[in-house]
Amino acid sequence: MKKIVGLLVLTLCFFAYKKAFSQDTNFHIYLCFGQSNMQGATRAEARDTIPVPGFQMMSPMDCPDLNRTMGEWYPAVPPLASCNAGLSPSDYFGRKMAENVPVDVKIGVINVAVGGCKIELYDKDNYESYVETAPDWMLNWINEYGGNPYGRLVELAKKAQKDGVIKGILLHQGESNTGDTLWPKKVKGVYEDLLKDLNLEGDKVPLLAGELLSEDQNGACASMNEIINTLPEVIPNSYVIPSDGCEGIPDRLHFSASGYRKLGKRYADQMLKILGNGPKNLELKATSPDAKIQLTVKTENGRPNYSLTYDNKAFLVNAPLGLDTNLGNFTRNLILKDSLVQTTISDSYSLDNIKKSSVTYQANQAVFTFMKDGVNAFDLIFNISNNDVAFRYKIYPQEAHISGIVKAEATGFRFPENTTSFLSNMMTPMTGFARTAPSYESGYGADIPVEKTRSREGFVFPGLFHTESDLWVLVSETGVHSQYPASHLSNFKEGVFTVDFPSERQNNGFGSSGAQMGLPGFTPWRTITVGEILKPIVETTIPFDVIKPLYKPSKDYQYGRGTWSWIIWQDASMNYEDQVKYIDLASEIGYEYILIDAWWDKNIGYDKMKTLISYAKSKGVDVFLWYNSNGTVNDAFQTPKNKMNTSIARKKEMKWLKEVGVKGIKADFFGGDKQETMRLYVDILSDANDYGLMVVFHGATLPRGWERMFPNFAGSEAVLASEMLVFSEDVRQKEAFYATLHPFMRNSVGSMEFGGTVLNKFFNKGNEKGQKRLTSDVFQLATAVLYQNPVQFFALTPNNLTDTPNWALDFMKSVPTTWDETLYLDGYPGKYVILARRHGQKWYIVGLNAQEDTVQLNLTLPMFEKGDELTVFQDDAQLNGRMESIKLKRNKQVDIEIPSKGGIIFKNQ
Repeated sequence: MKKIVGLLVLTLCFFAYKKAFSQDTNFHIYLCFGQSNMQGATRAEARDTIPVPGFQMMSPMDCPDLNRTMGEWYPAVPPLASCNAGLSPSDYFGRKMAENVPVDVKIGVINVAVGGCKIELYDKDNYESYVETAPDWMLNWINEYGGNPYGRLVELAKKAQKDGVIKGILLHQGESNTGDTLWPKKVKGVYEDLLKDLNLEGDKVPLLAGELLSEDQNGACASMNEIINTLPEVIPNSYVIPSDGCEGIPDRLHFSASGYRKLGKRYADQMLKILGNGPKNLELKATSPDAKIQLTVKTENGRPNYSLTYDNKAFLVNAPLGLDTNLGNFTRNLILKDSLVQTTISDSYSLDNIKKSSVTYQANQAVFTFMKDGVNAFDLIFNISNNDVAFRYKIYPQEAHISGIVKAEATGFRFPENTTSFLSNMMTPMTGFARTAPSYESGYGADIPVEKTRSREGFVFPGLFHTESDLWVLVSETGVHSQYPASHLSNFKEGVFTVDFPSERQNNGFGSSGAQMGLPGFTPWRTITVGEILKPIVETTIPFDVIKPLYKPSKDYQYGRGTWSWIIWQDASMNYEDQVKYIDLASEIGYEYILIDAWWDKNIGYDKMKTLISYAKSKGVDVFLWYNSNGTVNDAFQTPKNKMNTSIARKKEMKWLKEVGVKGIKADFFGGDKQETMRLYVDILSDANDYGLMVVFHGATLPRGWERMFPNFAGSEAVLASEMLVFSEDVRQKEAFYATLHPFMRNSVGSMEFGGTVLNKFFNKGNEKGQKRLTSDVFQLATAVLYQNPVQFFALTPNNLTDTPNWALDFMKSVPTTWDETLYLDGYPGKYVILARRHGQKWYIVGLNAQEDTVQLNLTLPMFEKGDELTVFQDDAQLNGRMESIKLKRNKQVDIEIPSKGGIIFKNQ
């Protein structure tokens, strides 16, 4: 009987014990510790005091005024730490967790935090030595936790383990340890002590550590974030919670109420991901009208990327996306919204100053929306036509901010393995002649494996790429004006080229390299052209398809051809008498313009220039004048100077230009891509339009859709142009190589003011010895067609009237500069090219050869029929040119030979 009674007593005691110490596995408990930001340094607002069902807090101390007793659970409303604390990240961590876990799960937090403390306060073995040196104000808080905050946290956690399960640990601390590279190891010690003292397993209980007030909020300790971000390298199951865009208060240490809410939700987002309750990686797709281009946009672990295929062959793979702004880092912790908006785009327009006078553009537009912290971060807008992809960002206001700064872009281009590149280096800022670099006059590398490309400053747009699956891909940008800097490609890093902003060193280091814009605002378009052959690359009009004119032309601008003395006769020709000779040359060969270059103000003078302009008009020739636009950004000394870089001087000068009848200007020496330099380009163009002036830019960046945006824009150099043929033997040796690259790269995306077609045997006034031309006369004639620019200043000289073959001079008299159609016929970048252009009913088919061996081709001429009469200009093996007339013997077919550094031209009669 006694045994039965004893067993009954033991059984009752067991069940009583089990009931008293049973855990509710659906009660998830989180330990929070740190210093003042975890404690809560900003007063809670009314909306923060409304309890959320399923969210509780354990009071870490007795708070009589709040009717709280240490170790008891209460509805979680601030303060969650000490009795007089404010709002903290743990508040909105718990709220969002409670709102997003299954309905039968409850959330509890225990928050022990001491303002101003170092991580050493939580070292259970050595905290006493730290407390001995603590100031009185900190001791008051430490004593609220019985003199041992770590001990209090463990004490409460053990009590809480009787009620539920500890699921994670939240830390926000580091301000007092700023610069301490040992901080991650110290945190690891505290974390491992907690695991041991509470019998927890590290792989099941993650540590979530928040960044301090960020750099974009002018955080005083923001530099510590770099150290905090190394924590996952020390603690495997740890995660860093970003603080970018979380608003701070003026003390530059603490978050505002809005900042605490946002940061707390980010802690919750990360924990929900760990638990499998977070947002899933979403993948959305769109296609071109013919469905050959397939676009995939997705997020992976909160980071957006995109992939592109053409006819099921990949040409961009998981390429990164995103923007780093002063309102937040929109490259991570993003959610792709499942609401793809798709529309059809159709546009027709006419332009006289590009490769094709009449264009019809049809595309599918897809808009992808990315969210961060529950609000729109940006829309990603893709226009996809049959061979072209253009995309840009629309950035939204955040909180009350309707202006923003884009500090950098994550936007990138990740090509498949074994892709080769055709690229030109970005020049080192403030180097070269009079520190005018970058002047966009670097050489090119061809067919270089992307992983072997090297450039300190990256690479200019456009970049051409050739994939192993034999796809050609051209990458560039368009639509850049005063609201954004111009960009370029970074060095190849970790498998990716990214969009890089200008170097801070440009413009003497003055001015931001980022973008400042009103919100909502748009970035420029990034453009990608793809094809199985090079035809789409050469013929693309995407730089102009996705933009609109920014203003109307003040007059009907007339494009044409011009002479200029400087390229061959150089500075010494800047005198009245030599300019008369070049005016007479222009008149003799029927050219519309003369360009009078540097030093005209000193050597001719304003008064005598009026006389010279009148003389030119009497000969049927109009005038362009050169200007040094640099103002204060480099050391170029040529004059006229300081006439174009400020509004007052510029308008005064342009008023004079209009009065004396000048038709256009050539502005030189810009040397940079910063937003303020883009603004100078736009200001010059806009003011020039007011005075009826065309503008050509030299020593300038790539034109990015400017032909359509600015109706008086008449071309830009942005290439290793004719002047370097004068100055460099290496460039003369590579003239044919570069010439056979331009149609596939530089001239494919914008007008290219090369200033060439040299018929002198030597690049000098004497034309007897010195810098010898290495290409043939036919080669030079062909470049007049191959290089597209609506206003062409050719490098002819007065002596060419008598020392040049009549057939060559006659060709140059009649060659147009505007085109109704452009067709790619054959070629390979850097080796040879065959291109056709049409002006009215007249077709010009031109070819160049840069290879050592003669090019022999059976060429298809789709514009001609059997029996058509053609004029042919061609070279023999010694590069002696000739002209002859032929009748096409076969329908659309002709056999051609082009010797090394030679050319060929067909023209219908």
